[in-house]
Amino acid sequence: MKNPFILALISGVLTGMGNGSVFGAALMCFLGRGKFEDWGGWYGDAYNPATFTGFIDWAMIVFGVAFFIILYVAVKRHNELEAS
Repeated sequence: MKNPFILALISGVLTGMGNGSVFGAALMCFLGRGKFEDWGGWYGDAYNPATFTGFIDWAMIVFGVAFFIILYVAVKRHNELEAS
């Protein structure tokens, strides 16, 4: 595999967003709604970080991007080692 971009994108984002949702579930079990006044589940409010759902959605997006970057660097370096 010369370019691990698609492999890293799909598997990294799926794994990262899954971990982000587990983080959100653990946060919800630990804090309840905490200081969030609105749960934010409708339309644009679902991505507003000031709402509970928006915070969890952004956590999932950040985890997905982070796992994509980590996996892309790891697979790219692995391919460089295999090629040499």
